[in-house]
Amino acid sequence: MASDRSDDAAIHQPLLGQLDADDEPVSPSRLEQQGTFTRNLGAIEAFGIVISIVIGSGVFTSPGSIDTNVPSPGIALVIWLVGGILAWTGASTFAELGTAIPGEGGVQPYLRHIYGDVYGFLSAWTWIVAIMPATLAILSIVFVESAYSAAGVMDGAGNLSHKFLSILVLLVMSVANSISTKASTQLNSYFVVLKFTSIGAVVIAAIAVVGLQLSNPDRDIGGRDWFTKPWFAYRKSSNPDGTETDWSGLSQWEIFGHYSAALYGALWAYSGWDKAIYVSAELSEPARQLPLAINTSIPTAIICFLAANAAYYILLPWDVVSTTDSVAVTAITALLGRGFGIVAAVLICLVVAGSLLGNSFVASRMTVAAANRGWIPRIFTVVGTVGRKSDHDGNTDSENTSDAPINAIILSAVLAAIYILFGSFRALLTLNGLGEYSFFFLTVLGAVILRYREPHLHRPYKPFILNHFLFLAVSGFVVARGAAFAPFQALIVVAIWIVGLVFYKARKRRVE
Repeated sequence: MASDRSDDAAIHQPLLGQLDADDEPVSPSRLEQQGTFTRNLGAIEAFGIVISIVIGSGVFTSPGSIDTNVPSPGIALVIWLVGGILAWTGASTFAELGTAIPGEGGVQPYLRHIYGDVYGFLSAWTWIVAIMPATLAILSIVFVESAYSAAGVMDGAGNLSHKFLSILVLLVMSVANSISTKASTQLNSYFVVLKFTSIGAVVIAAIAVVGLQLSNPDRDIGGRDWFTKPWFAYRKSSNPDGTETDWSGLSQWEIFGHYSAALYGALWAYSGWDKAIYVSAELSEPARQLPLAINTSIPTAIICFLAANAAYYILLPWDVVSTTDSVAVTAITALLGRGFGIVAAVLICLVVAGSLLGNSFVASRMTVAAANRGWIPRIFTVVGTVGRKSDHDGNTDSENTSDAPINAIILSAVLAAIYILFGSFRALLTLNGLGEYSFFFLTVLGAVILRYREPHLHRPYKPFILNHFLFLAVSGFVVARGAAFAPFQALIVVAIWIVGLVFYKARKRRVE
């Protein structure tokens, strides 16, 4: 019976929760008594938080990877819309689970509740070993490519010098996160307004180009393709390696493969919609305010992304959009010259740095949480120092003032550096999407299962089940076709799961 009670408590233990000194999970009631969160946020604050999470660097970096995988700019905008709707339906489902099942840490408490402990472990393992390091690698690569694009260098992404500079940027952000938790959060807050400033600058520039072009149709300004070519007509797509994709020669199945790759780029831009559930722990009325925040913030993000991408197609020739991973900097440089391009590059680099800092922060905390649960070695629970084990309260020697989980930060940085050396921006996007959406699919499928398995489960927020099936249909196709289209990345994800299962069984046997 004692074992049963322990297992039941573990099901409801949040990923970011703590363990007692005897390694037993702290019960939900104890967590509430400890006052982990103060419920003092309203719907407006929640709207701002979700917006700051969802609108990141992807809107400035993903357009190229999307455009090269679609036959026309019009379809590219449709992909952006589909990605936004998918994020919206997924977020509404997570809001249902977040208000019905206690726990923090992304999808893992839901997967543990629905399918069992091993699924919760695999989700945490995949985020720690693959998804978060790949995210850090992508952001580091984008930082360097944005800086180079302002200098007119557009084709050096695979060079070792670019890779080493990307690793250097990653190390600088990791060191910044190692100073202290307070310093990290304060620094991160300064980057939020830059996102809206950068998007606004791109959209205003496009509006100005449209006005000038319409006033004088013969004027040569901006890309002009938007003015002279149909937006939905098929054209050959330019690829970063100099080749072209002739869409008329592809089968429908091959075209669907390209569409799935394009959708991964859009989903990367919208990534963070699943983090909306974190807000619920700090809302005064989560059952009402969380759905309200989701149903206003994500449509706002969709509008911002559609406006920004339409602006790129106005500012640049269409064959340029598909060949750059720093389209915003390229667009401003082409329109206003090198000086303004450098300013745009600085803004984008700061936005990317903010995303890199925040994701490094989250990655290290997820690692600590998994170590606290005993899923990975306890050395990754150490704060304020490197390598040494602290006591169970997380205290180190008195001269150490940092409360940052430095070992966990180092692990994330090392894994991300490996992805930088052996991966590329677009390959990592697909890897990231396959890993994330496999578990997102399982989570939303679990929400449907719970509707029938636990019909009396208290659900303060209960969206139409059609939302769930829409998400399952699109995300299931994206994962299946994406795996067929990118088998190497799919094999990496499967290999990570196999290694994770072996690791899980070995540690479980050791504990027993």
